[in-house]
Amino acid sequence: MHFDLKEVLSVTLVLFSVIDILGAIPIVLDIRKKTGDIHAATTTLVAGGIMIAFLYIGKSILSLFGVDVQSFAVAGALIIFLIGLEMTLGRNIFKNTDIQPKAASIVPLAFPIIAGAGTMTTILSLKAQYDEINILMGILVNLGLIFLVLKSSQWIEKKIGAAGTGILEKIFGVILLAIAIKLFRTNLGV
Repeated sequence: MHFDLKEVLSVTLVLFSVIDILGAIPIVLDIRKKTGDIHAATTTLVAGGIMIAFLYIGKSILSLFGVDVQSFAVAGALIIFLIGLEMTLGRNIFKNTDIQPKAASIVPLAFPIIAGAGTMTTILSLKAQYDEINILMGILVNLGLIFLVLKSSQWIEKKIGAAGTGILEKIFGVILLAIAIKLFRTNLGV
């Protein structure tokens, strides 16, 4: 195991594109609208804990429950698909009476939006190519970026306004639907 800045940068970029925290801004704003607040630190710590745990014991956890990586990815795709439907159609699919901001910061934000099936599957794939220390460093860099985006969500919301938020929500809802369908097709071999 050795630290390699080039590997850290590669891992960081791969995870950044998979996590897509910038693309998740409409989801963050939607959760913020429904709950009144986002707990940036809680979300970041929970997502980080999930990613780091999956780095070291991910395959073992899935094996313990008799779940393969593809089935896990399909389950995550289903959740992402439903969130995309909510955003696109403006309908509530998930029961959200009395959602507490801290709970919403964990589900669905920390998991499955940030540390979802795609992120975890990517971490398992990266393990085959890179040293664990470099993957860990890439995860930590991404967690810093995630925290900054979440902490800035109120500022972002003010800058783009209600109309901008609505437009972004619909556009990214369709993108989430497309991502979910891609995950279905890839992991079901369709």
